[in-house]
Amino acid sequence: MYLDAITLSALLDEFMDGLVGGKIQDVLDVDEDSIGLEIYASHRRQYLLLSADNRTPRVHLVPDKLRRGLPKPTQLGLLLRRHIEGGHLLHVSQPPWERVLQFDIHGTEGEVSLIIEPMERRANLLLVQEGIILDCLRRVGAADNRFRTSLPGRPYQPPPPMTDRLDPSEVTGDDLIALLTNADDPKLKAAQALSRKVLGISPLLAREIVFRATGAPDTRAADADPNALAEALHAVAEPLRRREWQPGIVLKDGAVAAFSVYPLQHLDGWEPVESVSAALTDFYGTPTGPEAYAAAKAPVMAAITEARAKLGAKLASLQNSMTDDKEREQIKMAGEMILGYQYAIQPGQTELSAEYEDGLPPMKIKLDPTLTPLENAQAYFSRYNKAKRALDDVPTLIKQTEQGLDHLDLLASDLELASNWPEIDEVQGILIGMGLWKAPPGRRLGMTHSVPIRLVTRDGFVIWVGRNSRQNEMVTFGKGQGDDLWLHVRDVPGAHVIIKSEAGVIPDHVIELAAGLAAYYSARRADGKVEVDVTQVRYVRKIKGAAQGMVTYKNETTRTVQPRDEKSLADQLM
Repeated sequence: MYLDAITLSALLDEFMDGLVGGKIQDVLDVDEDSIGLEIYASHRRQYLLLSADNRTPRVHLVPDKLRRGLPKPTQLGLLLRRHIEGGHLLHVSQPPWERVLQFDIHGTEGEVSLIIEPMERRANLLLVQEGIILDCLRRVGAADNRFRTSLPGRPYQPPPPMTDRLDPSEVTGDDLIALLTNADDPKLKAAQALSRKVLGISPLLAREIVFRATGAPDTRAADADPNALAEALHAVAEPLRRREWQPGIVLKDGAVAAFSVYPLQHLDGWEPVESVSAALTDFYGTPTGPEAYAAAKAPVMAAITEARAKLGAKLASLQNSMTDDKEREQIKMAGEMILGYQYAIQPGQTELSAEYEDGLPPMKIKLDPTLTPLENAQAYFSRYNKAKRALDDVPTLIKQTEQGLDHLDLLASDLELASNWPEIDEVQGILIGMGLWKAPPGRRLGMTHSVPIRLVTRDGFVIWVGRNSRQNEMVTFGKGQGDDLWLHVRDVPGAHVIIKSEAGVIPDHVIELAAGLAAYYSARRADGKVEVDVTQVRYVRKIKGAAQGMVTYKNETTRTVQPRDEKSLADQLM
């Protein structure tokens, strides 16, 4: 499934109707392959995503605010800020039958064109002025493509026109007879022949045409009736020629399997949607919310996972040492046997073979020939006492290691819930302090700090929500006082939530609201029902020697709630 020329034509009309004349208020580097534009048009802010991702290139409006997904802007992003931020979108155009859209913009340094070529494996996004490329997301030299280069300072070359294909509005039965009968491959399907030789006919559209002509989308070219195909092609293409778009999606097993700008009969589950952008958003998803930072979080999470594996192995080793006394007892027994046989040991002897129990093989004990028997025995006793002292330290080491694992679990939860760069930076900063992460070159971490969420209910109760360990520390021990209510999901990392009691007795519906927030900002966000503990701040204590945000508490009650974010609770908040 790809973004074909006809869908781009439908998008062009959508952009011409809703975006042209709008002011470009912000340029965002969404990820390494995508740029986002905030455009104020039609009396509202709109968000345009332009992605040159080689696997899923696309361009469409998204329903929510786009976020900066990169800590440092790309070269193209910097140039776009300079040339088009504050500018106005003048026009959108598309070369005939090409998978290319051109956005003409009057910017601060004159008119420029932002051109997107959303073609798999060779997608690109280019900024062009007076026909010269100022910069592009993906630079293509002569070594990569000797027919068409894309480099700064070089003339922009549009894709070469397709001269060997038929115009769908003019295709006749005779044309299709020649197209189908000239096929060299007897297994060639009619849909393949159409998509290869008719302008604008994608594989999806070709299958739809063949289905309407033959009743089966996979009919072989040799078995298809050319006249019926021509009739079906015109029936599908005529509304498209008149630019009468009918955007829709195909739902299969609860997921969006396809999109189109015409009704699909050969796929079950097609249903109309309100716009072409809505169809593409449903199919591709949109890089908004915490998911926008998935690529940035991945290496940090990998470091946490690696550290957790090492600590887990250490914990297993420590726990095993608590139960395996055999080696230590053998060391002690070796010292005792040397003492018992000391008068039989000869000077320079390197091994003692001693029977310590009837019916069992003799015990082989290594001796240091430079030491006396008594000194050898003392050396074994010294090793035994050292091993015994080490064993005495093991329970403390186990506790420290378990706390370390709990801390890593907390950091993993912090990272999962992070919804901006400061929150990601805070996790990285902690890992750097632990020696588990190296700061990326050119980045200065910890320059800004994230803050907890402050919400006020309609009846005047203030709720604080911490979304990482540092914020949790601030909420519980900075914002909270003894009589305030404290909430936290049972047994998993997550937000510390405080309900201030200054407005009076806290009603049950406010506690329920805050519990929903605690559940949402936790490792159990995706669960339908979550257990949340509620107690007073006076009963919450820091764990001695543990990391920030790690606490113990008592006198709690527990309620089961559905996770809910502040957006879904808007009708209950000021």
